[in-house]
Amino acid sequence: MVILQTVLLLHGGVHLKIPEELNCSPWDAARFPFFSVHFLIHYGEYDILPFGSSSKRRATSERKQKNMIERRKYLDALIRRQWNGRIKVITGIRRCGKSTLLFDLYREYLLADGVPEDHIILLALDDDLNEKYRDPYCLSAYIRERTSDSGRKYYVFIDEIQFAISKDELKQQDKPVRLYSVLNGFLRLKNIDVYVTGSNSKMLSKDIATEFRGRGDEVKVYPLSFREFYEAYGQDKTEAYNEYSMYGGMPYLLSLDRDEDKFKYLSDLFEEIYFKDIEERYNVALPALLRELTSDLCSSIGSLTNASKISRTLQSVKHIRVDAETISAYLKYLTESFLFSEAVRYDIKGKKYFEYPSKYYCTDIGLRNVRLGLRQQEETHIMENLIYNELLVRGYHADIGVIPIVEKNAEGKRVQKNCEIDFIATGGGKRYYIQSALNMDDPQKAGTEIRPLNAIKDSFKKIIISKSYGKSWTDEEGILRINIIDFLLDENSLDR
Repeated sequence: MVILQTVLLLHGGVHLKIPEELNCSPWDAARFPFFSVHFLIHYGEYDILPFGSSSKRRATSERKQKNMIERRKYLDALIRRQWNGRIKVITGIRRCGKSTLLFDLYREYLLADGVPEDHIILLALDDDLNEKYRDPYCLSAYIRERTSDSGRKYYVFIDEIQFAISKDELKQQDKPVRLYSVLNGFLRLKNIDVYVTGSNSKMLSKDIATEFRGRGDEVKVYPLSFREFYEAYGQDKTEAYNEYSMYGGMPYLLSLDRDEDKFKYLSDLFEEIYFKDIEERYNVALPALLRELTSDLCSSIGSLTNASKISRTLQSVKHIRVDAETISAYLKYLTESFLFSEAVRYDIKGKKYFEYPSKYYCTDIGLRNVRLGLRQQEETHIMENLIYNELLVRGYHADIGVIPIVEKNAEGKRVQKNCEIDFIATGGGKRYYIQSALNMDDPQKAGTEIRPLNAIKDSFKKIIISKSYGKSWTDEEGILRINIIDFLLDENSLDR
């Protein structure tokens, strides 16, 4: 009691937060021998916590010290998949937070849940100290040795697993990949639960589906959504949106204050991480072309393109002669490394996909902007990219919609033309037709956006996302009108 009183006097009117289960005043709390005063300085509050909460207390403290963002969506996905008899494969662009999710957030959850620390095996293959474990058989021997006690359960975390696939195995498509047999072998060990991260979809997502015969379980991680960014960034919504639209959602940016530092960080990611990885893994013969192609895709987000078109453009504009086949291969490298996503066109009336052309969107808008030197800041295209990325984060498959419309031309003749729906979002038995329109104040522009939606005759929801709207509303034609910030902040916004 005396000690607690002294603390209160020294800190002048400090507020003590008492656990609900205690149901007493701060003074009464001091009488309980199983409680201690634990000082966590957080918005001016001091917490009294039970001794039994030491692991949870430690986890919370560690998270605050590391300034980590609680990525609840992905953490919950891992928790749901515990001990499901499958390899958990966490994929995503490098530096988007996969390692933090697994090695920090999920590990802390397990520790708080009572898992002993020595029952969590951590191994980062991109660390030079662990280079020998990039050999799959050395990796297997190490994990089996660490988990040899069959009477105990272990969690195995392997970061950047693609380092365990050799360049030769990558080049020779017919050559068996040793890593997959090792991971399959882990599945036979009933006392380990295996989680791996990787930054290459070809080496992970696609191959795991075939090699593991349904025993691989993928969790896709993206850079911070605007909702996650805003919760960490604070400030005014509009200010946060402007910052996010400029520099994107790579988590480390939240620790940087100066614009020049943010610019340098994102630029360095391209040169030191992304390009280096792609060039080394795929033995890229034309690194300058890879960089030029990246800049071209960044410049043309929201525009239809394909390998042949890019090849012609490079030749006519920049006098770079390169065949479409090479361009196609490099496009594949960029999408497999999660730098870009390809959105293909879908014929709504004919119910079929077009083979080409497609649209490419940047996984992180900040990377796109910095790659272009912050010169091409077209709000229309940036907003469209943000909407596309948000749909992927929510687990939807996003296509470009095409709908034929018959109209009269200037001569009064009826002609058919294909109109575009920016996105068809499908998932969970739902479908949404979405138009991205920066400004809907112009009646002519509004008519252009609404006309394709009205041409669709099915009953799925139709939506226009715009920066010019205030509060969301549904018009007399049943079209939901929603502001871009409200759309990004509310993950249930499409169902309003």
